[in-house]
Amino acid sequence: MTGFAYYSSVAMVTSVVVYLLALTAHAAEWASARRVEPEPGSRARQERLEADLIRVDRFGRVGLAMTVIGAALHVGGVVLRGLAAGRPPWGNMYEFVTSTLAFLVVGYLVLVARGRMRWLGLPVTLLLVLGQGLAVTVLYVAVAPLVPALHSVWFVIHIVAAAVAGAMFNVGGMASVLFLLRTRAERRGRVAGYLRRLPDAEALDRIAYRAAAFAFPLWTFTIAAGSIWAQFAWGRYWGWDPKETWSLVTWVVYAAYLHARATAGWKGTRAAWLGLLGVAAFWWNFVGINLLVSGLHSYAGI
Repeated sequence: MTGFAYYSSVAMVTSVVVYLLALTAHAAEWASARRVEPEPGSRARQERLEADLIRVDRFGRVGLAMTVIGAALHVGGVVLRGLAAGRPPWGNMYEFVTSTLAFLVVGYLVLVARGRMRWLGLPVTLLLVLGQGLAVTVLYVAVAPLVPALHSVWFVIHIVAAAVAGAMFNVGGMASVLFLLRTRAERRGRVAGYLRRLPDAEALDRIAYRAAAFAFPLWTFTIAAGSIWAQFAWGRYWGWDPKETWSLVTWVVYAAYLHARATAGWKGTRAAWLGLLGVAAFWWNFVGINLLVSGLHSYAGI
């Protein structure tokens, strides 16, 4: 391994380490927030409260700084991989996972820069550590030319749309998990620790819905672009290949989610669980099908 490929691998592995540091800082942020209990009291008690709040914020800032550094390494690794291959870096599972996670972390940092969603730091960095860790340890393959089926502009269009949609599906899924935690605390009448720093349950539910509503048209386009690509590559638009089938299953779950919210008034817990089912279908299609099931989409190996 030499040149761009070597430096790409170094950047990817280093990004996992930096994301792990970010995850540790955000975990400390959540843990230290458990001690923050605003209550009337003496001046000394209020001073301790202010000190605790400063410590929580400091951990959050460290986590965010580490995430920025990790993202720079991560995106740099994706770019270098493309330069090493002389093509868009989306030809196999390793490249697709790292690229999708790059879209996710860049989107998260853009939202943070706009003054929103720093509270997503813990779940985002957890997903980045798990995803990037899996990519560099299990899914890694050496740079290789594209197989003939991938030599199409529709390949690029299809993959970019899928990666962006997948990133937003995961944002919605994380918001749904936090919604369930916040709702449980609100029902118990005790919203303590870091949960107090999150938006209220209604806002989290709305964020999950907006993320899915943004991603769903992109996923629809992903399937349509994939069908056009399949016509060029294999001479048919649709063949019920396992990957195609589970892409449709994912589409159906999210269509049901959006339809239920729009017509049946599904909000809250039922909608959150249905949204998480959609994320699970996406990840099964994303990873499980490629690793465990054979089909026309197995060209990329792992």
